[in-house]
Amino acid sequence: MIALLALLGIFGLGAVLSIWWTVGNTSFLAGGRVAVVPLRGVITDEAGFTKTLDGFRDDPGVRAFVIEIESPGGTVGASQSIFEAIRNLRDDDDRPVLAWMGDVGASGGYYAAVGADSVYALPGTMTGSIGVIMEFPNAEELFQKVGLGWEVVTSGAHKDLGGFARALSSEDREILEALVRDVHEQFIEVVAENRGLDRETVLGLADGRVYTGRQANELGLVDGLMTLPETIALAGRMAGLGTDPTIVRPREPAIDLFDLLGGLSIGEVRTWIGSLAPLRPSAPRLLFELR
Repeated sequence: MIALLALLGIFGLGAVLSIWWTVGNTSFLAGGRVAVVPLRGVITDEAGFTKTLDGFRDDPGVRAFVIEIESPGGTVGASQSIFEAIRNLRDDDDRPVLAWMGDVGASGGYYAAVGADSVYALPGTMTGSIGVIMEFPNAEELFQKVGLGWEVVTSGAHKDLGGFARALSSEDREILEALVRDVHEQFIEVVAENRGLDRETVLGLADGRVYTGRQANELGLVDGLMTLPETIALAGRMAGLGTDPTIVRPREPAIDLFDLLGGLSIGEVRTWIGSLAPLRPSAPRLLFELR
């Protein structure tokens, strides 16, 4: 009998460890938790965030989500992809989805935030910056001074548009300005639709300026002023977990000597090193970013 109980215990422990290894936590044993999903730094890639969000979304033990944002923005595509992931969770799932912005949640960071059911900030949070920027270097005069030529062969007049070897023509500038206006309009539409504001109101706010959290609250860009613990407590109440819910966060990625010696491929190491490097000024890039 003792041997049978021991055997059942081993199988039970194995099942728990298997689920823990799969979902990354044991919230199913804790009566429900609030998942706190961080979005930090300059947004240049959506894959890590969406993978984390999907993992918690598939965990039945997670009863509510808090998106913790500390970001000045980033590239347009990545910011829009993260917004879509948060909005899809909000629209397709009945669990509460709250966004909270700390020191900064501006431009692409704010774009992502409005995908949630509600958005909260600190009084001094730097947010807003509803605008688009495109920038690239022009080294034409420098090349002329040092006697350096830069030959470019293209299939069309605008294929090298934004290249650093020549200045923009008036037609080039019109093309790029049209791109910026279109993406800016997309930003305005997203804020108006998801914040319940009319387009003209958002247009008046969307000149790229930054607002404090208190100003944003008065303007309807956020739903209230709270600390992160207060936002988590609100999510807990909304999910029926009380004001002091257990929380779960994603594991922080780490690379140590043992990973480098045996656990990572050369390609993975290069990807990790590349993520530490500053963005290189190359082709023109549309950015939702606080500058």
